[in-house]
Amino acid sequence: MFEVKVPVLGESITSATVANINKSVGDFVAEDEIILELETEKVNLEITANSAGLLSELLVKQGDDVKVEDLVAKIDESKQAKVKQVVKEPVVEIKKVKEPNGVGEMIEHHIFNLDLETLSPAVRSLVIEHNVDLSKVKMSGKNGRVLKSDILEYLENINNAQIVNKAPVRNKDALDRKVRKEKLPAIRKTIAKRLKDSQNVAAMLSTFNEVDMSQIMKIKKSIKQEFADKHGVNLGFMSFFTKAVCVALQENSKVNAYFLADTEEVEYHDYCDISIAVSSDKGLFVPVIRNAESLSFDQIEKTIKEFANKAEKGSLRPEDLVGGTFSITNGGIFGSMLSTPIINQPQSAILGMHNIVERPVVVDGQIVIRPIMYVALSYDHRLIDGSDAVSFLVRVKNLLENPEKLFFDL
Repeated sequence: MFEVKVPVLGESITSATVANINKSVGDFVAEDEIILELETEKVNLEITANSAGLLSELLVKQGDDVKVEDLVAKIDESKQAKVKQVVKEPVVEIKKVKEPNGVGEMIEHHIFNLDLETLSPAVRSLVIEHNVDLSKVKMSGKNGRVLKSDILEYLENINNAQIVNKAPVRNKDALDRKVRKEKLPAIRKTIAKRLKDSQNVAAMLSTFNEVDMSQIMKIKKSIKQEFADKHGVNLGFMSFFTKAVCVALQENSKVNAYFLADTEEVEYHDYCDISIAVSSDKGLFVPVIRNAESLSFDQIEKTIKEFANKAEKGSLRPEDLVGGTFSITNGGIFGSMLSTPIINQPQSAILGMHNIVERPVVVDGQIVIRPIMYVALSYDHRLIDGSDAVSFLVRVKNLLENPEKLFFDL
């Protein structure tokens, strides 16, 4: 008997929620086949079978909370169990039988020679539980074999028909006032807790400025195709902001530090691990670009693209999401003009990017139209003074408006 347990989930992660169960008791599972999926506070993980056999026990249900090393399932990997996966194909015979209807008519019936033992355990269980008439089930398996999906489809059709027949006639003008409750996903619970903790712990303030994006947009336009052809990735704004932030962080170490309230210490970093907020259908993730200060523009863009792809597929690893020293978030992609982003504890600051809008500005005494982005820096006032925060943001603004300085270390 092989025991399936919750594996080590990653740094600082001790529990998870059962998000989906892919197998039923009695199902045959192949080696490395997914049995169930777990949702942690940071990423989703798949629990697979390390050995082939029959799923003899399933000790959790969807929505259950589990911890590392908890037993979640058992697989019977004995030779006898594996043999049970071989299922006889049903034989369909057509016989003429006399119905006791007093007339003596000979009526054709399809007699399905389907011994329950020939069905897979999952199918057999459903047939017995719901008293399924197999003669009415559409069989889509090879050689007319009954699949679990066939039974489920049949039951769903019956239920839908019953609902339609029993549904009362509703007034077309009646208001539809449905209420739905869903269990909060583990990732959302963690986000909620951390944001509230940050709000409660940090003495958070924000300072703002505006950036003329003209020069960066000119560079992007002039080398866009050449950059993509050479590096296989598009040149975006995020790489410019990441490079500018790294320069400013190395000049202002407090903005790149942790405030450790428990020990009353400040932890400084001589490297820049930049946390980049990535939004996907599965939620908001903040993976970390390691040693961003030493990366080229194309390396930064490739790393961001890789993280975005992983986020969409749900394949981000716990180690991708820990250890950042400073964060950048871009609400501009959703149309945000201005915001006050919340600090990602234990970091001491976060930069918020926003949408680019053509605005009238004064340049050399003349009113001209320029593409302007408002930027915001939220910072922990326990560690960072207002003058340091403003100086940091002005330095970032200066580098972005004069991007040639990023290429020549100016």
